[in-house]
Amino acid sequence: MMDRDSVGVRVPKIYGEKAIVLANSLKITDRELEIQKDEKFIYIPLSREPSKTEIGSLKKQIPELKVSKYTFHEKKRQARTVAELLENQLAPHLLASLPHAIDFVGDIAIIELSQELEPHKTAVGEAILKTHKNVHTVLAKAGAVGGTYRLREFKLIAGEPKTETIHKEYGCKYHVDVAKAYFSPRLSTEHKRVASLVKDGETVVDMFAGVGPFAIQIAKAKEKVQVYAVDVNPYAVELLKENIRLNKVNSKVHSFLGDSRQIVRERLRGVADRAIMNLPEKAFEYVDVACEALKPEGGIVHFYNFVNASETVDNMKLRFADAVKSSGREVKQILLSRFVRETAPYEWQMVLDAEIR
Repeated sequence: MMDRDSVGVRVPKIYGEKAIVLANSLKITDRELEIQKDEKFIYIPLSREPSKTEIGSLKKQIPELKVSKYTFHEKKRQARTVAELLENQLAPHLLASLPHAIDFVGDIAIIELSQELEPHKTAVGEAILKTHKNVHTVLAKAGAVGGTYRLREFKLIAGEPKTETIHKEYGCKYHVDVAKAYFSPRLSTEHKRVASLVKDGETVVDMFAGVGPFAIQIAKAKEKVQVYAVDVNPYAVELLKENIRLNKVNSKVHSFLGDSRQIVRERLRGVADRAIMNLPEKAFEYVDVACEALKPEGGIVHFYNFVNASETVDNMKLRFADAVKSSGREVKQILLSRFVRETAPYEWQMVLDAEIR
């Protein structure tokens, strides 16, 4: 910590708080220096020499105040970003390849680490812990999302060795295990958006529910609603059940373990005013199942799919309409089409809100 001589005011301790307020109101406090004190006095650093009028105003309220040169400690500057914290440890080209995006799931931070940063992963992880005080664990992605349960592998690079946490989102809490059940904090706005569209009295089938972010958000937002939440991953369904209890929506959200094709045909055929299809990897394979879940008079489908530079939005709409037609239904209108998030260079997750009859 460096010392610096600077103009300041000295006041008896009894007037310390009052003097600080007055100096702040005149906007002459030097915030880069620390306020000092000894047995009798408090010393407040000033950013400039006060004018005679300002000194007069100060002394009018605190007669014992004295303006002079004093020695102050410089405040220790806190690094505000990971790059600032690492600027003396990593070469410029490595600083340029630091991850630009961090996914925060509860108190877990998840990053994509480039190959050239691999030898420095511990330093990067520790820097994230220091700059994000609510983070206790830093994980690096160690593979792509894959398999029936849509999971990816992670490696611990700093903090507590864990993959389970509690994530908060728009007034809801979710038990999440990022290694055992799919969850993306980047879909939080989409969870909220869909919940806002549901009307009281509706029945919703969430065909690929995971730990319940769509289902529970809907149940918390609406008084009279029934949500049937289906997932094939037993770990996800166990967490879903915990989250139903945690958010006190037991009477509105009903969990089912199994493939949505089988569950809909056996138990949920023709019950839904609205179906949610957040399985972009296999969305087109389940369009017929969503159509089966809808009531005979029809309803709304929220259809999620990946698109890339080689496929236009219009092309995806046509493919979706054809799949609906093959299921014996018809797209009355596309209510909305939008990009939800970028998933890879030149690839996006997209949603279609479609009214089906």
